[in-house]
Amino acid sequence: MKTSTFLGFISMAIAAVMTQGSIIDRFEEWAQTHSIDISDSSKHTRIYSNWLSNDKYIESTNAMNLTYSLGHNAFSGYSSEEFSELMGFDYNSVRSSGLGGLVQEQIKESLSDLPTSIDWREKGAVNPVQDQGQCGSCWAFSTIQAVESATAIKYGTLPKLSEQELVDCDTRTNGGRDHGCNGGLMDNAFNWIGKSDGVCDETSYPYTSGVSKTAGTCTMKSCSNIDNTDVISHVDIKVNSDTAMMTALSLQPVSVAIEADQKTFQLYSSGVFVGECGTSLDHGVGLVGYGTMDGVDYYILRNSWGSTWGDGGYMYLGRGNDPATGKPFNGGAGQCGVLGQASYPVV
Repeated sequence: MKTSTFLGFISMAIAAVMTQGSIIDRFEEWAQTHSIDISDSSKHTRIYSNWLSNDKYIESTNAMNLTYSLGHNAFSGYSSEEFSELMGFDYNSVRSSGLGGLVQEQIKESLSDLPTSIDWREKGAVNPVQDQGQCGSCWAFSTIQAVESATAIKYGTLPKLSEQELVDCDTRTNGGRDHGCNGGLMDNAFNWIGKSDGVCDETSYPYTSGVSKTAGTCTMKSCSNIDNTDVISHVDIKVNSDTAMMTALSLQPVSVAIEADQKTFQLYSSGVFVGECGTSLDHGVGLVGYGTMDGVDYYILRNSWGSTWGDGGYMYLGRGNDPATGKPFNGGAGQCGVLGQASYPVV
């Protein structure tokens, strides 16, 4: 063997070892950043395998120079199946079906006087992103953020209300129809808040189910409802209509249901998300505005997976037409089905 060939093999071997070392270093840095416990060897192996698979997926996706980018977050150690179970997508999918009879009012479409963009965060009507943790309580976070924003816009003060009160108390034994950490519907929760004449604040009724993974005992009688948080009614937005959605968003933030079980959604980091995403609604979130980025229209989606997910806890979700086809996303149902089940509260 020639010396140059031998040295080439040695260089390749060293590079491979260095690359592997670099990957392990990045994995361990990620685990430390997100406080992921990898001390147990079997748990370490499983999480590292998932993380490595997701790392390769992130790299290959970002190499395509799409309108959005993926990146590591607190959920990079989960496979798609594990992530779905963690977030309770199956529960929420069941609870999101059969919506007939919940419609109270259809918002009227209006093309006139709609702003080209709106962002309720800039208007001081949106609280910081929170983390629902290991509880299928997305519906409660979607509901509460909408009520908080509605109160701020109408009365000038942005409250921080209790998601835990809904998780614990919006049950059949308390006159509600939702299911704590096992899913629920935003319209049901709006109705429950109306019957209860408002909601307590988070300080007096803090969120604990993200850690306990279950609902607690209802203690709403031990706290007082915050003024101006009574939901008088709610408006269900006309389905499959971007104009109706934009009209609603020009008034206030909106609660919506989407499909969130795709790997691209799990690992979303920035840009306008136009990746593959269906209409099997399994997750409740909020929309807090809309606009256009580099020629691609979007909705501003506020999630409840903490600020390490997405763009500080937010996603710019494709709006209108899919740039790849020039046709409406999902035949008019919206990207990730965002136009299929939307409503907002009247306080």
